[in-house]
Amino acid sequence: MPDAIAPDGSEIYYRVLDAKNASVVEVALAAGRTTRAVRHRTVEEIWYVLAGAGEVWLRAPDQAGSNTRSVVSGDTVVIPTGWDFQFRATGDRPLRFVCFTSPPWPGEHEAIPVDDGGLGEPTV
Repeated sequence: MPDAIAPDGSEIYYRVLDAKNASVVEVALAAGRTTRAVRHRTVEEIWYVLAGAGEVWLRAPDQAGSNTRSVVSGDTVVIPTGWDFQFRATGDRPLRFVCFTSPPWPGEHEAIPVDDGGLGEPTV
């Protein structure tokens, strides 16, 4: 059982929550699933993909452009503060990654829903 469900719909497993300046969780998304698109108010995230395959959509705050990239085990993703993002698991296994958040995750109010994610309708 996950420790929490993220505002985007992915499963969260706590790893390091008691650090002063950052937090670390493991994130899982079932095969074939797509998250809800969100934006973070104050945190930056760094992801390290552990297993599975997926796609990550990012859009800058000025919304001048967006990009989608494929990710597999060993890849890293940086989600800057204020950027819109959405992800999905494209393989036949769950997408799993370690997520480093700085400053530490402050709670559900941190994530702002985004109406028009670049990967289509969420399935979580």
